[in-house]
Amino acid sequence: MPYLTGPVLAPGTLSRTAQPTLPTGDGLLLRPWRAADAPAVHAAFQDPAMRQWHARAADSVEEVGGWIEEWRGAWAQERTAQWAVADADTGLLLGRVALREIHLDDGQAEMAYWTTAGARGRGVAARATVALSRWALDDVGFHRLELMHAIRNEASCRVATKTGFALEGIKRSAVLHPDGWHDMHLHARVRGD
Repeated sequence: MPYLTGPVLAPGTLSRTAQPTLPTGDGLLLRPWRAADAPAVHAAFQDPAMRQWHARAADSVEEVGGWIEEWRGAWAQERTAQWAVADADTGLLLGRVALREIHLDDGQAEMAYWTTAGARGRGVAARATVALSRWALDDVGFHRLELMHAIRNEASCRVATKTGFALEGIKRSAVLHPDGWHDMHLHARVRGD
């Protein structure tokens, strides 16, 4: 039975080119991950705030090196696309921004981000999210980007709201964290917002 509509984005939309480096225009650079980033990512995951809002722990630099290899390889599979967020002048790692749960047929993906402890309160997550959203919606042609965070994660909610992701609702008891099940806010931006 044929579909009545075609795919929003064709297979190969991402993988036919190398993952781009995206300058934010205000001092940040979104770049593909490098093996040399592993110690900085490992250090970031030792922060109690990271442990509170993430289901994954980093036990060693070698383990994080494996994550980075997965992140780099995922671009070709078009399942997820992850960028390191770095200071454009110094190269210092400040965080991560990503498109997860990519569904090219539907033109949809989920935004995700985190920042290092030293980068918090400086607008890093918001600036990186704006840059990646513009690229995904305007340049690539995604139709919808979703963003979820634990309701109790007020800082993440501020980033979502500040970057134009409208609150659409609550997913009850949706994600298991070390301290139990969390209700999640669901935010979204659609092309043209």
